[in-house]
Amino acid sequence: MKKFRIGQIVPSSNTTMETEIPAMLQARYNLFPEERFTFHSARMRMMHVTPEELKKMDADSDRCALELSDARCDVLAYACLVAIMCQGPGYHRVSENRLSKVVAGNNAPTPVVSSAGALIEGVKALGLKKVAIITPYMKSLTQQVIDYIQSEDIEVTDSISLEVSDNLTVGRLDPMNLIDHASRLDISQADGVVLSACVQMPSLQAIQIVEDRLGKPVLSAATSTAYRILKELKLAPIVPNAGYLLSGKF
Repeated sequence: MKKFRIGQIVPSSNTTMETEIPAMLQARYNLFPEERFTFHSARMRMMHVTPEELKKMDADSDRCALELSDARCDVLAYACLVAIMCQGPGYHRVSENRLSKVVAGNNAPTPVVSSAGALIEGVKALGLKKVAIITPYMKSLTQQVIDYIQSEDIEVTDSISLEVSDNLTVGRLDPMNLIDHASRLDISQADGVVLSACVQMPSLQAIQIVEDRLGKPVLSAATSTAYRILKELKLAPIVPNAGYLLSGKF
């Protein structure tokens, strides 16, 4: 039996990544019965998705990484996309590098991934040049996400902002509503769709449905994070019914 400890650094009001990441990795058990995962979290205080709270929260990520390194996790994921992207272009590299040094300093060198970096990597792994996105954010924060994605040479052709600032409310959004939201996206110029450019907005149940309807690759911050976690663990990046990125072709 291969056992892996998955550590996540999450906002204190986040509930979705501690639901969707375990759901995806445990969905592999029929395909890879020799694998088992346990899940461990450390929390950064944040209730409202505003630039001020996000920047204050990000400062807690070092503490969270240090705490998780005490548990000797096999991989750590910084599971908040917009907290990284609102810091300016390329910040996921800065954050991942800094947190890697923090855990190494605790004699626990561990791969560190971020949902922000994972989404960029996921889009590029699929070979997409243009994407349409859905976010729960206020429009001003969505624009920061768009600017960040475009700074990585990926064009955002259309976006929908649901304008929900309370993070608990975001976590309670019905993922199946994303099917209708996706139908309102202009995907005529897009190569694929980011169904949830937010780790707190649930989307896993809708991803395969939307992908099948649109006939274009559909991914999310969460599926991209799962992809990157599996790659860092040197496991096949396959999750059933979680979209093209996790189909095993990449």
